[in-house]
Amino acid sequence: MKTPNILSSAIAGVALFSAATIAADLDPIVIKGSKFFYKSNGTEFFMRGIAYQQNYNGNGTGSSDTTYTDPLADVEACRRDVPLLQQLRTNTIRVYAIDPSKDHSQCMRMLQDAGIYVVSDLSQPDLSINRDTPAWDGKLYSRYTSVIDELSKYSNVIGFFAGNEVSNAVNNTQATPFVKAAVRDMKSYIRRRNYRPMGVGYATNDDAVIRENLADFFCCGSNEASIDFWGYNIYSWCGESDFQTSGYADRTKEFEDYPIPVFFAEYGCNTPKPRRFDDVQALYGSQMTPVWSGGIIYMYFQEENDFGLVSVSGSTASKLPDFTALSSQLARANPTGVKAESYSPTNTQARQCPPTGSGWNASSTLPPTPNQELCGCMVRNLTCVAKTDISDDTTKHLFDYVCGRDQKACAGIQKEGSSGTYGALSMCNATEQLSWVLNAYYFNQPAANRADACKFDGNAQTQRPASASGTCRDLLGQVGPAGTGSVTATPTAGGTGGSGGGSATATASKSGSASAVTVPRFDFGLLQLGVYILGAIMTGAGMILI
Repeated sequence: MKTPNILSSAIAGVALFSAATIAADLDPIVIKGSKFFYKSNGTEFFMRGIAYQQNYNGNGTGSSDTTYTDPLADVEACRRDVPLLQQLRTNTIRVYAIDPSKDHSQCMRMLQDAGIYVVSDLSQPDLSINRDTPAWDGKLYSRYTSVIDELSKYSNVIGFFAGNEVSNAVNNTQATPFVKAAVRDMKSYIRRRNYRPMGVGYATNDDAVIRENLADFFCCGSNEASIDFWGYNIYSWCGESDFQTSGYADRTKEFEDYPIPVFFAEYGCNTPKPRRFDDVQALYGSQMTPVWSGGIIYMYFQEENDFGLVSVSGSTASKLPDFTALSSQLARANPTGVKAESYSPTNTQARQCPPTGSGWNASSTLPPTPNQELCGCMVRNLTCVAKTDISDDTTKHLFDYVCGRDQKACAGIQKEGSSGTYGALSMCNATEQLSWVLNAYYFNQPAANRADACKFDGNAQTQRPASASGTCRDLLGQVGPAGTGSVTATPTAGGTGGSGGGSATATASKSGSASAVTVPRFDFGLLQLGVYILGAIMTGAGMILI
């Protein structure tokens, strides 16, 4: 009989595959001071990177586009492109959005076998922190943690970007506390899940007015909330430039005492064409390598913006002149680093948080950690709640109506990055926040008027509130009667706000994204609604360095 032989062969094949898998795992990259190192042999690591993602635009604008191509799940594209990345001596790729529900094992295996590491952004086009209407809520928390969950299994993942060019001018720097809150919570999540060390950083644009304040802000205060690395998107070396003219000398001076690794998260000016990539020699030369850990060229794919190294059509990738020019430059890039055991960091001091003023509009106080358990518990213990099928426009109208008439009712949902004032429920989604507001308004009406106080033109309804007990009761106690308390409980899971897949949608009333609706902003302080609301809640009558 042949069956036993077939079975034995299959078992042997599985064993060989498993052994090959273990043997092929790349040595993890770790951080010591302001440098990256290979974990096992202590050699300093410099990124020779390429940005690798097609048709993607995610830079803090909160796009409503829910579609994108996950580059780490396209096996045929990986088979086509990885050999070309190897020809460029690539050791790192940056991807901007992956679908955590998809299988990435084959592409990640090809990358590992080619000696290529990955830095991944955590957002996707419709699930990111919007510079104009920033929020840090359960939907985003779930998306970000799901990406970490999926990629944590691969030893060639260096880390993650919690934001990319979110603030790009003084008038939207108030969004930065929300991004730093994401950094804090993702670092905590990695620790709590006992994942191997992986960094969480930020990628910034090169805005002359705010770049120094941005760098200081993300690296000030406690280590628990500060970034692990700093990515710089810089396009100032164009054509026949040099170290001084390009501004590279100034940027190097600015970061010479930065306490964490810094690298170019995007670089490669494309005017004039064809690109010369002369800055490669500077970046990997003796003037910059004491400060910079290499960089990531933008980008692999040729698109309308004309930054591509190759043009792809189906299974064929054709090299463009930029590919040849970059290949020639990278072939001569052999930076000299230090060994981890002989390296003693001297620049260990955190930066000073920038003060708010005319050139900076962000408080160093950060928003609360999203807690879906709390938000769900809160809604279940309300008497007057918003219906879940109302439109975004109606939701916004109701916020405007209630908060314009009863500011106390909205204290619990306030989120002001400029002043650092956040209600305990500011991290809930818009529908949940609206229910809190409507309920508070409802109980602020005279008892004789309450029969009609929860109608809101048919957009709200009364319910029999649950009787809060156990964890729910404790959480509501931390929230406080006005929703302005401090919740210290750690989320028990990665969130329940959705899979974060590439086909996900984000609307406030239907999918629960708070960032899709502009929740009103206020200038009042932490006002109290009155102890009677807390009593109603409690009686069931109302309402966590490399």
